[in-house]
Amino acid sequence: MAEQYAGMAIGVFELESECICFVALDAAAKAADVKIQAVERNRLGAGACVKMRGTVSNVKAAMEAALDAAAGRTKIVSHTVIASPAEDTETAIAMTIGK
Repeated sequence: MAEQYAGMAIGVFELESECICFVALDAAAKAADVKIQAVERNRLGAGACVKMRGTVSNVKAAMEAALDAAAGRTKIVSHTVIASPAEDTETAIAMTIGK
């Protein structure tokens, strides 16, 4: 599965509400040409983490849209964009999907 995302930037955001994560990822997917790689529930809370892939500019635009959609609706726990994930980072990312 990781091979299909090779060379793509990754954007990751984590929100306190899983429901609002879906609202935010919908906004992200509509705002820019990104692929949603994974949505993962938080183990200890009601929130979730979303991983999305695409070009750096598309991931940044999608992230902005996602965070705008979440603002005021839930706590934004964390967010980041990695322009060019290292091979070891890709391995770690793949290991967390479905856990």
